[in-house]
Amino acid sequence: MVVIGMLLKGHQARIVTLSGTRDSHELKSPKFNKLELPPHPTQDDVEVFVQAIHAHCVKEGVDKIVINKRSVSGIGAGGAGTFLIEGVLLAVCKAVIEPSHLKTIEATDKKLAHIKIERPGTKDLGVAYDLAFEGLA
Repeated sequence: MVVIGMLLKGHQARIVTLSGTRDSHELKSPKFNKLELPPHPTQDDVEVFVQAIHAHCVKEGVDKIVINKRSVSGIGAGGAGTFLIEGVLLAVCKAVIEPSHLKTIEATDKKLAHIKIERPGTKDLGVAYDLAFEGLA
């Protein structure tokens, strides 16, 4: 199984692609780790974003994309940028889109942190890795 973990943050998508299972997985395409939409995207901007995601999904044979579940109310609720990116993904991706709550990641970390051997050191990519890990069987 090939899973993309995608941390939506502002107008950026931080991306980690994993293949395999939770017990035995590997990091794929480590250089493909960030996509952006400008604050006021044009149709061309969205098309470039869509083509980049589509090409990566085809190249890696992606089965599932796990995104962070956006806050919908309260302080720090999901902004316009994350809303736009999520909408684009839902509209165009053939892979299954699955939201995952950051509390779920914390619970998984308590049990399985010892097998997350490929986790990147940077915070955003680490969370994207955790999201992809959630999607592995």
